[in-house]
Amino acid sequence: MKLTRRLFGGAAVAALMMAGGAASAQDNVRIALVVKALGIGFFEAAAKGAEEAAAELGNVEIIYTGPTDTTAEGQIEVINALIAQNVDAIAISANDPDAVAPALKKAMDRGITVISWDSGVAPEGRELHLNPSSNPLIGNMIIKLAADQLPEGGKVAVLSATTTSTNQNTWIAEMEKVLPNYPGIEVVGTVYGDDLADKSYREAQGLMQSYPDLDAIIAPTSVGIVAAAQAVADAGKIGQVNVTGLGLPSEMAGAIESGASKSFAIWNPIDLGYSAAYLSYQLATDAAEAGPGAEIPMGRMGTLTLDDNSEGAMADPFVYDASNIDEFKSIF
Repeated sequence: MKLTRRLFGGAAVAALMMAGGAASAQDNVRIALVVKALGIGFFEAAAKGAEEAAAELGNVEIIYTGPTDTTAEGQIEVINALIAQNVDAIAISANDPDAVAPALKKAMDRGITVISWDSGVAPEGRELHLNPSSNPLIGNMIIKLAADQLPEGGKVAVLSATTTSTNQNTWIAEMEKVLPNYPGIEVVGTVYGDDLADKSYREAQGLMQSYPDLDAIIAPTSVGIVAAAQAVADAGKIGQVNVTGLGLPSEMAGAIESGASKSFAIWNPIDLGYSAAYLSYQLATDAAEAGPGAEIPMGRMGTLTLDDNSEGAMADPFVYDASNIDEFKSIF
């Protein structure tokens, strides 16, 4: 297995297009992992996971590539170069779900397997989409993280982004559905920090003032969770109020180390890249076929079950705590 890192642009694209025919003679299954932009830690970690899948499968070459900035135009240029190379599969995290679809449809018309992962593509431009997780799984995880630290029950509050944030509202609604599964946990209020650090900080302060016996703040937003952890630390309530939710290891490492947060969650990019590569291989080798209801193996990540839109969720959000924060804080 070989991991090839390529940056496509200008003359490089033209050269690849001219040399495309020879690439199809390779024995390896060539899977292009197309990311939003090169040089981003999250996607570098995904490439590591794709490399792990390729090592397991044995006859796979991963071509890790993307534009230099997060534009659809840059990704389209990359896609056209990959079509010229006649790669076996393209797995893309899209900058624009609609803009890249025509180029990806052209790839499929040429017999290239196309899937999207992380950030989706319009259905006509891919065979399946791999979501990092699902709304029900995220909703359950954020309340579970709080409840796990409160075996006798307790009072928790939610610090969200905006009142109109679709994903935040959906996750909170899913959390409320499973609340009966966590007896003794009471959600005393929900506030909105508008994904602004200073407002989120003030809202967290307000929660602790309004509810002196508050046990946890759940922030399903990477901005809000950092602000809430800082507010708890500044209030001298580390050990009294636990901050959890969804965040980035690089931004939450200090909160884990101080004890302001016992744990939080977000998808694991290594697992995501691994799953994307594994699924691409299954489809490219005709070991599986995408379609509503299909169940496609993902190696160590289990099985992906597709819904009516040929979309599926990889797994529960990955939990970060003191046991693994050092490993991931330098990655993303």
